[in-house]
Amino acid sequence: MNMKASKYDPEIEAVELGGMQNRAAAHRSNSNSDNKDRDDLIRLGKKPVLKRNFAFMSILGFSCTILITWEGSLTVFISGLQNGGPAGIIYGFLLIWVGNLSVFSTLSELVSMAPTSGGQYHWVSMLAPPWCCKFLSYLTGWMTVTGWQGVVASGGYLTGTLIQGLIVLTVPSYAASETAWQGTLLYWAAIFFAVFINTVVSSSLPKFEGLILVLHILGFFGILVPLVILAPHDTASNVFGGWLNGGGWPSQGVSFFVGIIGNVFAFVGADGAFHMSEEIRNPSLVVPRSIILSVILNGSLGFAMIIALLFCLGDINNALSTDTGYPFIEIFLQATRSRSGTAAMASIVTILTLCATVGSLASTSRMLWSFARDHGVPGWRTLQKVDSRTTIPLWSIAVTTVISCLLALINIGSATVFNDVVSLSVAGLYSSYLICAVLLLYRRLTGGFQKLDENSEEPVLDHGTSPVYSASSTIPSRLSI
Repeated sequence: MNMKASKYDPEIEAVELGGMQNRAAAHRSNSNSDNKDRDDLIRLGKKPVLKRNFAFMSILGFSCTILITWEGSLTVFISGLQNGGPAGIIYGFLLIWVGNLSVFSTLSELVSMAPTSGGQYHWVSMLAPPWCCKFLSYLTGWMTVTGWQGVVASGGYLTGTLIQGLIVLTVPSYAASETAWQGTLLYWAAIFFAVFINTVVSSSLPKFEGLILVLHILGFFGILVPLVILAPHDTASNVFGGWLNGGGWPSQGVSFFVGIIGNVFAFVGADGAFHMSEEIRNPSLVVPRSIILSVILNGSLGFAMIIALLFCLGDINNALSTDTGYPFIEIFLQATRSRSGTAAMASIVTILTLCATVGSLASTSRMLWSFARDHGVPGWRTLQKVDSRTTIPLWSIAVTTVISCLLALINIGSATVFNDVVSLSVAGLYSSYLICAVLLLYRRLTGGFQKLDENSEEPVLDHGTSPVYSASSTIPSRLSI
């Protein structure tokens, strides 16, 4: 049998050779990046044990979907509406947005220098004077751990009660106020869903977060457009000049600052990416960019949503007295005049709140694991373990889950007490930010940062008796309890 020899084509060979060279170059680039990340972590005194699965877009999705500012602004809308009114919500939001942008600009500088899962307590250990660094680091670590436990609990609580609100909307005979235990069961279901994503399909978490980022943006327009088109609009004077003091506080100023807590809550969780730093490629660059961009993006979407909601407010008294427990659901109903349409819009908020719980559980478990690695919590020998197959801290996830489920029991007795406990723990997060910022300012004012030499671009942190070449070279002492 005669066979024709294949004809040599130099152009085809050149194209194939070029493709192979490009793939090889990309592989070398990724390998070099991984080596640099590993070396940076070793210089921090930490052993690299977690797999770096996150890139810029996936961690941006992670940051945005933990923040869920426009969704959070809807769920805590009642706080600002009763105390401050429409004008209080708007000006309070702008104040909190600018404040958070300032705070995370400061913290982003620190994470670019020392990207570890410990985040705040690690930076405090770097920046504090030697005589108090262990105490302040230990205190900051506990503030951050308890604060993030509160974030997970609040995500589960909001998901459960939002589902109950949807049931009230579609089945008016259902009395959510008399079935708090059912809300707790739904809370647990939300937590277990987050556990499933973080354990069984943990390798798909980056893809999951990227997908939720798309839903986060599309869902915004899916709610904003029908709301603005279908609802009658209020006047600008009522929106930007309408103040309320529904709590009966001594002055409007006090009422404003009481109601501003809702806007604070809408920005909680912006530091989530800090605690995932050891699972991110090139974290010293990617994490600061994702944090700042997520605060800007979420703030923009959140501000647009509250402006639209306030212009479409309708009857304030009906919104405040709704049986669903969430005024925004009643506002949607007044705008669309359709229970099915309102249910669809509210379901978007519920789904995204559930997905935020997934990211919150991931950040909380990494923070707890990191603190255990530095001997900061009881049972650290167990909590610092990482599963060899999945490279995730299963014990930390389990403890976080148990704590969240136990906190849910408080809701059966009193939702007010539960909210107070969560609010107190979330306040711990902002306290940890404050400690970091104050110590960074202290180092700036006392000349703590110096140049190695005229040709060096690496800042030196003069820590105690020995200088540290870039803060990423710091090896903090382990904490003992």
